[in-house]
Amino acid sequence: MELTPQQVLGLRMSSLLLRASPGGADRATGVAEVVTWLGAMQAQDLASGLWSFGARLPGYTAADVTAALERREALRTWPMRGTIHFVPSRDARWMVELMGVRVLNGAARRREQLGLSEETAVQAMDVLGAALAGGGRLSRSECLAVLAGKGIDTSGQRGYHLLWYASQRGLLCIAPNIGNEQSFVLLDEWVPDPHRPERDEALGTVALRYFRGHGPTTRHDFAGWTGLTMADAKRGIAVAGDALARVTVHGVETYLDAALLDTAPPPAGDDEVRVLPGFDEYLLGYKDRSLMVAEEHKAAIIPGNNGIFQSTVVRAGRVVATWKRTLATSRVRIAVQPLVTLHKSDQAEIERAFEQYAQFVERAPEVRWP
Repeated sequence: MELTPQQVLGLRMSSLLLRASPGGADRATGVAEVVTWLGAMQAQDLASGLWSFGARLPGYTAADVTAALERREALRTWPMRGTIHFVPSRDARWMVELMGVRVLNGAARRREQLGLSEETAVQAMDVLGAALAGGGRLSRSECLAVLAGKGIDTSGQRGYHLLWYASQRGLLCIAPNIGNEQSFVLLDEWVPDPHRPERDEALGTVALRYFRGHGPTTRHDFAGWTGLTMADAKRGIAVAGDALARVTVHGVETYLDAALLDTAPPPAGDDEVRVLPGFDEYLLGYKDRSLMVAEEHKAAIIPGNNGIFQSTVVRAGRVVATWKRTLATSRVRIAVQPLVTLHKSDQAEIERAFEQYAQFVERAPEVRWP
């Protein structure tokens, strides 16, 4: 079956839970369902990660999402690519073990750059494990103070690396913030009943979830998202089997949830507007973003090409503007920067889309245009 680019965009909006349609946003009823459906969600920036949930859960506030995280419906850790993601709590351990191996294997070079030995990293794990045992929960600065108290140098980027290393090894995970700081807990205590699939089952699960939550897209995108080898990516797709459907786009092989393909492949309608955080899976979930972002707009979305993404306005599946917000006591000021010509009717539709975000942060919206 051959799909047009517009059909791909429509299906991706459904896969990513950004439109209400058969197989789409109506399948997500809470934080656990959203993160399980998508497999994992970028969460390097916490505020961005929280709104990624809010954009898919109408009526939720940031406080609602945070409360769900306290209930352990999802947690933050470094499951792949050395980057923080939200993952289903009971899947955190096997995801770290499956996809973190290649990043962990490259950690020795980073330790050498930082002047850290492997012995020091292991010692830091022992210190943190003892400090957090029995249900402990410490902020990032408290963790660093504990390490420093045992004579471990945490200056510069050393402290961050040691916390990352302990999490990548499956000792720690990130719990909801204490104030404005990350907090850390022992993964085995935070999630005492983890799933423990065999390797093939784990590969099949992550393949199904990725393509179900991002498809139609390619095996190359899947390997890039997970950090798996192409051989493992191919194996995961094979294990997922008939749950995935294979379609072509401009002659390129792509995969998606077979159940979604059973519905009429919808185009991304011109009236569909979504306001998304900079680090949303809508862009971060793919190596090839050419369908969603025009080449001439990439510099505006990723200024300096430094990996820092601007928040976006998406219409008909394409990025048409970027936006920034400033929180005041009772208002949220939103500055929109169009990337294409937007008429008054377009602006009015975008302003209506920002009402959901304003409800999420529990403030009155004030949208500004250039």
